[in-house]
Amino acid sequence: MSSPSPATAVIADAADATGSVSLRGITKIFGSATAVDSIDLEVRSGEFISLLGPSGCGKTTLLRMIAGFEHPDAGDIVVGGQSVVDLPPHKRPVNTVFQSYALFPHMTVAENVAYGLRQKRVPKSEIAQRVHDSLGLAQMVSFADRKPSTLSGGQQQRVALARALVNRPKVLLLDEPMSALDRKLREEMQIELKLLQKELGITFIFVTHDQQEALSMSDRVVVMQSGSVQQIGSTEDVYLKPANEFVAGFIGKQNFIDASVSGTDALVAADGTFAVSSLPSGAREGSEVRAAIRAEAVHVSAQRPAGGGLEGTLAGISFLGDAIQYVVVTSSGLELIARATPDRAEPLGTGDTVWCSWDASELRVFEAA
Repeated sequence: MSSPSPATAVIADAADATGSVSLRGITKIFGSATAVDSIDLEVRSGEFISLLGPSGCGKTTLLRMIAGFEHPDAGDIVVGGQSVVDLPPHKRPVNTVFQSYALFPHMTVAENVAYGLRQKRVPKSEIAQRVHDSLGLAQMVSFADRKPSTLSGGQQQRVALARALVNRPKVLLLDEPMSALDRKLREEMQIELKLLQKELGITFIFVTHDQQEALSMSDRVVVMQSGSVQQIGSTEDVYLKPANEFVAGFIGKQNFIDASVSGTDALVAADGTFAVSSLPSGAREGSEVRAAIRAEAVHVSAQRPAGGGLEGTLAGISFLGDAIQYVVVTSSGLELIARATPDRAEPLGTGDTVWCSWDASELRVFEAA
């Protein structure tokens, strides 16, 4: 997509309307399993927020309850200041873009986009204009008379997006809508979707299991596990300041080192001692902890660093395009992953004895489970 068209003004009434979403103690139980466990969440009007977590964490169930396709066993859902928990899906001021796009194969692109308006008995003249405007936003006007089967995955996604926007929702719900696209197209669509959301000002609630996708698109990220929220924060916070070990391990490439506390500024591990800038509030001398350090924060060198580090054998080197990845195995069997940009990588070879080091401020320390 290029810059949004003048048709954006037609959607303005949705952007101007309050698109806040408030989840209060939302719980959903299937049989003996609690899929969503008493979640509280405040989504600001016009915000792009992602529900991020592994398969089965409850993120899609939570989205379906906002949409009205599932009813919570407890709690309330408030959109724009009004409770919608007892309203059917078609009466809620939200629309959903599904993972499968769910386009009608026997209808043209224009007919697919117009379907919801026809069901609401919107006047034909208004339908034609709104369909044209929504296709313009998605840059699919020239495909109006085509059938979905003749479109690429990216084009079908744009039609699904136009079909959702034509209803002028206060909130747009997106359930892993780009999971079927190849990597290059997926990255392009991430940029386009974020630009469109900012232009329209509509609240987007986006479900994904892809950490990079959530980080690149969101204003805030809700990290979920086993039906519960583990952390809510800006993309920078969840990446650089994970609230717990799960968040640290789920987002980005993380190394974990089992250690014990030594004094107020050091940890002792099987392969050596290293400095730490902060400790968990409950940590005491000798306490068992888990130290976490991101791959890009680990420096690998053939020379022992002045501040010390962990010694190991370089077991593998991989070229990732924008980074060189090293796998270092210490004498205790600990495997450390390090990444460096090609211009900063030392000339090292597999089998070399190397040292891994990092800045103490980059280290996150959690109480051992």
